[in-house]
Amino acid sequence: MAKHIGILTAGGDSPGLNAAIRAIGKTAVSSSDKQNIRVIGFKDGFRGLMENRTIRLEGEILSNLLTLGGTILGTSRDKPHRMPIGGRTMDMTEVMIDNYHRHHLDALVCIGGGGTQKNAYRLARKGINIITLPKTIDNDVYGTDYTFGFNTAMEIATSAIDRLHSTAHSHHRIIVVEVMGHNTGWIALGSGIASGADVILIPEIPYDIDAIAGAVRNRLHRGKNFSIVVVAEGAMSAVDLNEYEKLRQRRYKAKKNGNEKKQVKINKALIDFSEYRAGNTLRLSRKLEQLTGLESRLTILGHLQRGGTPSAFDRALATQLGSACTCAIREGLFGVMVALRNNETCLVPLEEIVGKRKTVPLDHPWIASVQRVGVSLGT
Repeated sequence: MAKHIGILTAGGDSPGLNAAIRAIGKTAVSSSDKQNIRVIGFKDGFRGLMENRTIRLEGEILSNLLTLGGTILGTSRDKPHRMPIGGRTMDMTEVMIDNYHRHHLDALVCIGGGGTQKNAYRLARKGINIITLPKTIDNDVYGTDYTFGFNTAMEIATSAIDRLHSTAHSHHRIIVVEVMGHNTGWIALGSGIASGADVILIPEIPYDIDAIAGAVRNRLHRGKNFSIVVVAEGAMSAVDLNEYEKLRQRRYKAKKNGNEKKQVKINKALIDFSEYRAGNTLRLSRKLEQLTGLESRLTILGHLQRGGTPSAFDRALATQLGSACTCAIREGLFGVMVALRNNETCLVPLEEIVGKRKTVPLDHPWIASVQRVGVSLGT
């Protein structure tokens, strides 16, 4: 019987983290066999585990967490094997394992996105009992239907776009709205559908600026003198994507041939390209203004999508996954992520998750619905 559980939250903050912590803690102390489990939290992710900074998760601390945004444990993006220490990057894995044993832990719960799953897997391979929960507003963790945080972010983005409709209509403008999603378009697609966007651009589908302008002009011809364009921050034009892939291929060849000088040069070009990409949405907005003759305005929602009270769906999902996590620990099931599939919780081995990303499939029902109602995907 497990008696001691540690919890940490890592990566970006996400609505529902506190609800998951609450569910793990409350399930731990509500055992029918009265053998309660002691739960401690490590502050600020893997750094807190390394620095042995803890907090007891019990009683009043677990109260009033369900609706609270962020994470009471704090978070960081530090990696166990690449921890910044005094200006150097060091492997602190063994220190973390020592602290795990110092607290006589029977399991460590790591709550986070794709990077956290990967870091947790590294610790699991060192022999400690790891179990993870999937959270990220991007909804891109492989192996689960939904991550908690995504629904809230989608609702916030939808609400913001709803409000921008009146300005777009009143001033006869194109409103370009950038939402989060560096590698995947779940937020852009979901909020774009829900808010009635006219154009939705996602990383999975490279866009053509002329096709977008054509969609806006078609609306003008039908008497619609405004358009809403929802863009995932990682969406790229087909031209830019082609250039990016060429750079990646050149870097691969240089590395294969051992040409370090060329690798340095190409890496700099990739960094410059990343900085160029950061202004993609602004350039898109300005170009649409030139091509259509309509005023265009850009709104970037940014971290607004991460904050505030989690939605009812995310509270329920975090509670479902968190309580199932404690049950799995009681049964001695480790090296797994607690996932949601077809509305049921299941345990997915970490080795099946790490290194993978759940992108929007081109045959996804949301894609089909967008096309049926005449929304442009930029192609």
